[in-house]
Amino acid sequence: MGNICPRLWEYLKPCLPCFVREAGKPVAPEVTTENAESPCPPEAPRPRGCYFVALFDYQARTAEDLSFHAGDKLQVLDTSPEGWWFARHLETRAAGSGQRLEGYIPSNYVAEDRSLQAEPWFFGAIKRADAEKQLLYSGNQTGAFLIRESESEKGGFALSVLVEGVVKHYKIRRLDEGEFCLTRRRTFITLSEFVSHYTKISDGLCVKLGKPCLKVQVPAPFDLSYKTVDQWEIDRNSVQLLKRLGSGQFGEVWEGLWNNTTPVAVKTLKPGSMDPNDFLREAQIMKSLRHPKLIQLYAVCTLEDPIYIITELMRHGSLLEYLQNDAGSKIHLTQQVDMAAQVASGMAYLESQNYIHRDLAARNVLVGEHNIYKVADFGLARVFKVDNEDIYELKHEVKLPVKWTAPEAIRTKKFSIKSDVWSFGVLLYEIITYGKMPYSGMTGAQVIQKLSQNYRLPQPPNCPPQFYSIMLQCWSAEPRERPTFEALCCELEDYFETDSSYSDANNWVK
Repeated sequence: MGNICPRLWEYLKPCLPCFVREAGKPVAPEVTTENAESPCPPEAPRPRGCYFVALFDYQARTAEDLSFHAGDKLQVLDTSPEGWWFARHLETRAAGSGQRLEGYIPSNYVAEDRSLQAEPWFFGAIKRADAEKQLLYSGNQTGAFLIRESESEKGGFALSVLVEGVVKHYKIRRLDEGEFCLTRRRTFITLSEFVSHYTKISDGLCVKLGKPCLKVQVPAPFDLSYKTVDQWEIDRNSVQLLKRLGSGQFGEVWEGLWNNTTPVAVKTLKPGSMDPNDFLREAQIMKSLRHPKLIQLYAVCTLEDPIYIITELMRHGSLLEYLQNDAGSKIHLTQQVDMAAQVASGMAYLESQNYIHRDLAARNVLVGEHNIYKVADFGLARVFKVDNEDIYELKHEVKLPVKWTAPEAIRTKKFSIKSDVWSFGVLLYEIITYGKMPYSGMTGAQVIQKLSQNYRLPQPPNCPPQFYSIMLQCWSAEPRERPTFEALCCELEDYFETDSSYSDANNWVK
């Protein structure tokens, strides 16, 4: 090693894979304390940037993958595949069980060791409403808690605690000196010290902190495996079709299994029903867009008919069927507003990416475990730039879903994000009526005529005025007067808020 100091060499040698570029592989993540609560102690024998802790269980999908359990320690050796890192398992139990010790892992399943993100009670930038939903899941008991990033104060934090079936929220103050506190009476250098104190004594909280909130919402990896990050044409023999979930204009949707390990949804294309290039464009768009409220594309099979598009599986099917099957027995206004907010969140992301949907409706929203709702089939849109507005010019042979389509889109056969907002208003009608057909009893021609006379769907029975008001905003005659999806998302997420719910005296926060 030339003239390198022997003592320094002994310090660097354990982490050599993190610093040496071999066979064109990039180095592991840069050593940093940006996400840490306190710097790495001087006596630490290795740079923290190379070592990670698992946040969730993961079962290997291919022979090249690495299985691990939540809490396991891993050393990341290579980060070149986007979303999939090459890592070494550091747990002795893995070696004892004969388990593979090196392989690829989904990068969104791990966090840097000794960082804030690695703490079981830290949930990152989730919203207050999502914190309440997670704490109210069965399995959490009084005292269950989480810490999240503050929505209203950049760089701030909030504490959410479950108490007798109700979630309370506290603002964690950050003093100029960098210390954390609920009140200046008692301060803490790190959030870990904060948590440690309040798990021993309530000290002004509504209850002593108990166990961290369960992390039941396991994220989906962005791809089937590290091999499908770029090469996402896969062998159709690797996909088994297990159960048909439904059918539509372009084909069928099946529950399937990839590589005998991974549950997936398989969407097939009816031969001759659509230009294969259009289908592949849908796949290309879906592959490039990544958001928790959008269906994630995994792979395609295009070399023979029928063409397959492989996506993550949402076991409860379409929102339309989900609403119709429930018909109000378990789904009430709180859940309905939550559905709408989640869809608006996914659409706000599409809006930010200058994409449009063209066919937003309850039939194109899918339902997963733990009340998760995701927008599907958004790739059917084609994006063009005309007068600084993103539009889609409809082909004559494609049928319009008239009852969900904005008047200007019916008239001009051109779509924009504002016509998607109109469709969202009709989706709200479907949600609040448990999947009833809008403009029931009217033909498409009658609907077009009524809309030309400024007719709007009437307020459904049992629909709160506040909810109907949001629908009417979406149906403004002038597209520019319709709200953005970002504004709709905020309005729906704050739907139940009242000023008295978060008084300064009680230190509650939004």
